[in-house]
Amino acid sequence: MDYKVIVDSCGELTEEMKQSGVFESAALSMEIGGECIIDDDTFNQASFLKKIAAASECPKSSCPSPEAYMGKYHCDAERVYVVTLSAELSGSHNSAELGKQLYIEEYGEKQIYVFNSKSASVGETLIAMKIQECEESGMKFEQVIEAVELYITRQNAYFVLENLDTLRKNGRLTGMKSLVAGALNIKPIMGSTVEGTICQLGQARGMKKAIAKMIDCIVENTVDSKEKILAISHCNCQERALEVQKMLMERMEFKSSFILDTAGISSMYANDGGIIIVV
Repeated sequence: MDYKVIVDSCGELTEEMKQSGVFESAALSMEIGGECIIDDDTFNQASFLKKIAAASECPKSSCPSPEAYMGKYHCDAERVYVVTLSAELSGSHNSAELGKQLYIEEYGEKQIYVFNSKSASVGETLIAMKIQECEESGMKFEQVIEAVELYITRQNAYFVLENLDTLRKNGRLTGMKSLVAGALNIKPIMGSTVEGTICQLGQARGMKKAIAKMIDCIVENTVDSKEKILAISHCNCQERALEVQKMLMERMEFKSSFILDTAGISSMYANDGGIIIVV
């Protein structure tokens, strides 16, 4: 195998990606009620959401260790690319970089590059797919890096959640102005910044109006949609995801589109009913 793409488990993999032999997941972990849950193929979303609902404390997450990343770099692939969730939101990126240093010290130089997605969930998925596209087109290692880094700067993420409790309690909304209380059924429309932090784009009363407003934001801010893939992930709300996909595709034309269930880390932060869109 000439190359491998490692995606930390905040980024969901499609079934095609799982079967390709190109992509590999680096598992984060979650702790809830004293139990450690690994975000890998054993993750059960329904069971996890029940644990969150029953727990008195907020779940916590942990990124893969540098040694775990180092172990994944030790493979037959000549070129290894890594996609981590935003360095502003997790230590996964730093851990992957430290793992690279450990590998070089132990085994010598190798073509390894760690991408800071400045995103999460299906944002990472799209970046991993872009790496494959560039590799399959015959680009050299440095050319792939340049093309994908440019792609990251042009990517935008949007999300509406039933509540922001987990993000807030885990310090992922640091520096953001105070949000309207959930008691009023106000749903903030959230997005990503160019630095990879979370920002508020707007708000509306009720999920239905919030989604409509989010879609307006996406339509207004998306350039050259015909050249882009519409990626949607959802936490236990398939019908909502399908409706969002339909609403967007009625107003814009995309190269393609897919919908995925959130994996463990994304489920933890999105909470039951959360939906994430990346273009």
